[in-house]
Amino acid sequence: MTTQTEIVRARQSVGGRIASALGGTALRVFLVLVGLFWLVPTIGLLVGSLRTPADMSESGWWKVFSAPSQMTLDNYSNLLKDETITDSLLSSVMITVPATLLVVIIGALAAYAFAWMDFPGRDWWFIGVVGLLVVPVQVALVPISKLFGEIGIFETTIGVVVFHVAFGLPFAIFLLRNFFAEIPRELLEAARLDGAGELRLFARVVLPLGMPAIASLGIFQFLWVWNDMLIALIFADSQNPPITVALQQQVRFFGDNVQILAPGAFISMVIPLAVFFAFQRQFVSGVMAGAVK
Repeated sequence: MTTQTEIVRARQSVGGRIASALGGTALRVFLVLVGLFWLVPTIGLLVGSLRTPADMSESGWWKVFSAPSQMTLDNYSNLLKDETITDSLLSSVMITVPATLLVVIIGALAAYAFAWMDFPGRDWWFIGVVGLLVVPVQVALVPISKLFGEIGIFETTIGVVVFHVAFGLPFAIFLLRNFFAEIPRELLEAARLDGAGELRLFARVVLPLGMPAIASLGIFQFLWVWNDMLIALIFADSQNPPITVALQQQVRFFGDNVQILAPGAFISMVIPLAVFFAFQRQFVSGVMAGAVK
């Protein structure tokens, strides 16, 4: 027969499960509400980019929910006809892609060397790299501007790429070196016994295992470079600036070209978001790497 104590325990167990389920549901609802609230500016920008300048001046973007006929793709059609914006988007791509690839490739090679190769002063060199992490970008603007002017790459795409690569490498080396150092030594020794050289070992063993961290680094670097305006404002070609600078220049004439500003800003935001979601799984794996054994 079931004892009174067992009945009480069963009731407590049922009550605990109900409380746990309700608590989990409440948490999910809260997180969904927070996510929706966080997306309000993005939704407003999207809706605003689909409205005519006349509608924007008469009412807020939320008016579209009661009058959906206001939405039109004319703004995006006009945007594609604006050479200033289209050229700036191409300029951003020409800056961001090389700056990201170079940081990932050079950073991965250097991180492998610091993690698994013995050479004189290795630890001191790595300390120097870590020390570069605390150097503010603003400190280097004036001397690097003079240097770039002397060698002829000031106000060029190459100059912007070189600057981003130089300031992106310390973080890249620091991040990847710590990740590569967690790879079991026995695995590398087994590959060396099979005759693999350092370059083949890096390409066949370390690189595949380090792909989550490399993907995370690539996403971070892409976002930093794409969204940068300070470096682009100083070092980029003033006649063909990246999208961040082009939009900043368009703000001066906000009343006359709002139909270009809104879709341009939305496209500028959507591209890095697309990159993030495309590599979301690798990014999460890289962030969680090493959290559990």
